[in-house]
Amino acid sequence: MTTEAKTETRHLLDLQNVSIVFGGLRAVSNVNMYIDEHELIGLIGPNGAGKTTAFNLITGVYVPTEGDIYFDGKRINGKKSYQVTQMGMARTFQNIRLFSELPVIDNVKIAYHMHIQYNLPEAIFRTKKYFREEDDVTEKAMELLKIFHLEEHANDLAKNLPYGAQRRLEIARALATEPKLLLLDEPAAGMNPQETKELMEMIRWLRDHFHLAILLIEHDMSLVMGVCQRIYVLEYGLCIANGTPDEIRHNKRVIEAYLGEEVS
Repeated sequence: MTTEAKTETRHLLDLQNVSIVFGGLRAVSNVNMYIDEHELIGLIGPNGAGKTTAFNLITGVYVPTEGDIYFDGKRINGKKSYQVTQMGMARTFQNIRLFSELPVIDNVKIAYHMHIQYNLPEAIFRTKKYFREEDDVTEKAMELLKIFHLEEHANDLAKNLPYGAQRRLEIARALATEPKLLLLDEPAAGMNPQETKELMEMIRWLRDHFHLAILLIEHDMSLVMGVCQRIYVLEYGLCIANGTPDEIRHNKRVIEAYLGEEVS
């Protein structure tokens, strides 16, 4: 079977017995996980549980030592991150990664450019096709900025945005790649309770408006329990539980993993 061969699964994302070993340490061990189209799934666990490592495996930053990862019916083991992005997967990062010295709108336009059709000579000679596509990219970028209430900051440098606005910009840039699956790595980090509540509503809206599946890493349990349909729980690289928010909330193993505190 080639790496492009279709699998029988209908899942949008499917991890099958995925592990990765760093110098003898199994950072992720035999993880099985799936996400269907339009699902909103949570991935939780204590610090060091392997959540971001799992994201890195899914998005091509790391290659699994064992197991297989399928996206949209195709095996993606060994594909580069840009190839995975081109297939329809986008992510944000735990630590915000923007082009901080560029204007806000350029951060979004750069992501849109993976879809442009003009070639290098057309760009050099500024053909009608070049200007038409550039105008279209600018218009689409402004539409995204409006969704995230950033249009008034379009020409500001990204580094000058407040923290919460930088978070929104990072999500906007990820959406500009037009993904089928959006992976959010701790999007509520550093946000106050009101910002977190607004983020929860935004995540639901994004899924419905853009017809996305979303995989969410988050430590804020009120956000996870309030927005996710299913939740996977990692501890020391192992998946110790998965189920609905209510099932996870009352799972004894999960409660122990969170230092004996019930997940509310």
